[in-house]
Amino acid sequence: MHAQLLSERSRVFDHADPYAVSGYVNQHVGNHCILMPKAGRPLASLDHRKFASLDLCRISYGASVRVTSGALDSIYHLQVLLRGNCLARGRGQEHYFAPGELLLINPDEPVDLTYSDDCEKFILKVPTRLFESVCDEQRWQYPGQGVRFLENRYQLDELEGFVSLLAMICQEAEATEQIPRVQEHYAQIIVSKMLSLMKTNVIRGGLNSPTFEVIADYIAHHLKHDIDSEELARQARMSLRSLYGLFERNAGTSPQNYIRQKKLERINQCLSDPTCNVRNVTEVAMDYGFLHLGRFSDSYRKQFGELPSDTLKRRH
Repeated sequence: MHAQLLSERSRVFDHADPYAVSGYVNQHVGNHCILMPKAGRPLASLDHRKFASLDLCRISYGASVRVTSGALDSIYHLQVLLRGNCLARGRGQEHYFAPGELLLINPDEPVDLTYSDDCEKFILKVPTRLFESVCDEQRWQYPGQGVRFLENRYQLDELEGFVSLLAMICQEAEATEQIPRVQEHYAQIIVSKMLSLMKTNVIRGGLNSPTFEVIADYIAHHLKHDIDSEELARQARMSLRSLYGLFERNAGTSPQNYIRQKKLERINQCLSDPTCNVRNVTEVAMDYGFLHLGRFSDSYRKQFGELPSDTLKRRH
């Protein structure tokens, strides 16, 4: 890989105690623990820059080291291997990363990495709120459980233009004149690129106009998702108050009641249709987000005049 990802102008530690470097990383990049060999005196180095809400880091420990951490909580780690190799354990698998490969770590994933003694990495730390902001800006549906990268490793040469973009933000981070608005713009671009190039649970495409028909169609296609009023207002680019007014005029009820009614109607159709594969009421109720079965049965009975189990029995 020929791109320059940080230079000595960003140097914080050079030929330093690895535990001092680890302490700095804990403060700025993410909490972790390191396990070093007992023999020898390895020398670590670290380059670091803040860039808008991102952290850019280039690190080598100078010895074989095992790095472990619990879930990253509210951050994503994108790690590019520059030299050596790195054994990653996770998702029930092991993989040796080689130079030119990229590792993506979701906020809920524990970290277990073993660096070779000649390993050097570039790490990009991205806060979860930036993904939410970009989804909002692009009018993509932000998942209720947050953005999740479905694959955790990539070849850099398969990600069109991504290495050049990383090199560009590193160059901007090291520029003599720091322009916050330019940095924020680049941070948004890099997250947009990640969401476009890599496999995630984000539904790209949202509501194009705030009409009731468009919103109703959107709800109909996402009934198995956890849609709340705030998310619906955000997708429709209108205030919560305007959304409630729209539903009151067109449906005579609140958005949440409307969504519940449509979920119940879909369940009723499924329970009534002999061709719909339903093993039991509990399964179909949970598919549509009804976790409290007693309240679900009561709501169903009020809307259809019978219990869901009775509807299922009648179709046989």
